[in-house]
Amino acid sequence: MELPLDGVLVVDFSQFLAGPYASLRLLDMGARVIKVENPDGGDLCRSHYLSETEVDGDSTLFHAINRGKQSIALDLKTPEGLENARRLAARADIVIQNFRPGVMDRLGVGYADVSATKPDIIYGSITGYGAADAWADAPGQDLLAQARSGIMWLSGNSDDGPVPLGLPIADIAAGAALAQGLLGALFRHARTGRGAHVETSLLEALIDLQFEFLTTYRNNGLIPPERLQRGSAHGYLAAPYGVYPTSEGFLAIAMTPLPALAEALGKADLFADLREPHAAFQSRDEIYCRIERHLRTRPARDWETDMSAKQVWCAEVVGWDELTAMGAFERLGIHSVIGHASSSKLETMRSPIRLDGQRPSATVGAPLLNAHATEIRKEFDLH
Repeated sequence: MELPLDGVLVVDFSQFLAGPYASLRLLDMGARVIKVENPDGGDLCRSHYLSETEVDGDSTLFHAINRGKQSIALDLKTPEGLENARRLAARADIVIQNFRPGVMDRLGVGYADVSATKPDIIYGSITGYGAADAWADAPGQDLLAQARSGIMWLSGNSDDGPVPLGLPIADIAAGAALAQGLLGALFRHARTGRGAHVETSLLEALIDLQFEFLTTYRNNGLIPPERLQRGSAHGYLAAPYGVYPTSEGFLAIAMTPLPALAEALGKADLFADLREPHAAFQSRDEIYCRIERHLRTRPARDWETDMSAKQVWCAEVVGWDELTAMGAFERLGIHSVIGHASSSKLETMRSPIRLDGQRPSATVGAPLLNAHATEIRKEFDLH
């Protein structure tokens, strides 16, 4: 399968999650990714992960986010390692790094240094907080970025306190944003030959994810969204939007006019006393309780079947076991088993993007530390 980035070389100095996620997305588009790692243990993601599941001594996260890449270990604190890093960068189409601000500049492989020898380089940088000076030296870590972004007050119910998202959303969003910027810069390069420095941060990515809410907040007298007492899902949407317990499982109900929902529930007068303007928003908790009482009489799956037929937007809340057992999941073809340097196999997810009806393949696993040093040193004339 011919891919858009076939022949593009990415030299990736980043580690853990945000930067490697960006290079993974480029790899899925056909780019070759050379992963530059610290000789002392390599990418922190190889070991700094709490899951007890490992493959060949490395974390499953490392395998998932670094599949298909090549690894060379260079000590950037030594003259030889630094010179080799510069040589690699000088041959790259794209360089990616996610060190703290100023680190790569002090080492001599920052954007100014690389572009001085290769003016058309496309250089991608991810930091924790961008130009937010107050946090310039703070650790760029996902949970801490969530804490500083306001996003923890959007999930959960009104009495829950701040609720962090249960996955590294800042890292993933920042990596996706960087990949998008790099692709745009690459397209401009194809037209004009110009290089670029593409920058983003965990904080900027989280703010972007909240653009809808922040726009409302900034134009609505700075009134923050209010979470429901129970079943809260969106602070700026009226009832019945939320998640409800049933006699078996949970049911999510999205934007649906209350009269239509009442008819679907078989209780046409359920909201007859709530006809004043904005009642669906101002009385959300009361409406939630009324809906819940009726939904508790039947299983979520039955409610979804019946109410969907009546044009109510709803869905049973499923877990991973149910999701992966569904025929729809299998038909997506988004998961695959990839090989590794040893005989180990790992089931992981493929690219979420399809090109001309096909999904880029994912058959090669993550590299062992320094596994490709010999061929890379020979190809790029490294010491």
